[in-house]
Amino acid sequence: MTAWQWVKVIGNFVNLSTLSGLFAGLLGRATFTRGPRGLIFANGYKLGFPIAGAFTIGNVVLSKHDRAYFGNAALVRHEERHSWQYFCLIGLPMLPLYVIGVAVSFLLTGDPASRNPFERLANLDDGGYVERPVQPIGRTVAQAFSGRRSRPKGQ
Repeated sequence: MTAWQWVKVIGNFVNLSTLSGLFAGLLGRATFTRGPRGLIFANGYKLGFPIAGAFTIGNVVLSKHDRAYFGNAALVRHEERHSWQYFCLIGLPMLPLYVIGVAVSFLLTGDPASRNPFERLANLDDGGYVERPVQPIGRTVAQAFSGRRSRPKGQ
């Protein structure tokens, strides 16, 4: 690990986001393993929320998948960028800000990731997301009630 990655590891421990991620993993009965770049993988996460192939809290990357899911280096980079976002936002304020990003993105595109600044800064493509164009809000509302909602694509 680089010196900056150590700073992130310590910072996310102190700001309680990594401890919160470990707690979420325990609640979800995940299996923990050490990952690269100061990340901790929590695989086999069994809770149904949030709906994503993987999600990060602090330096903990939670996933319903097994460890092989993180054989994709681009996905690991994507999740590490989220861990830096926790560091930069001093921990748990990231969660409500991320939810606001999801809401704005969904209203603009019908997709929770396409215009979410946190997903864009983490690189949509690395996270397995497809960028959707901005659309009229009427179309978004129609999609929401028709059952044809866009969902993030996991890898």
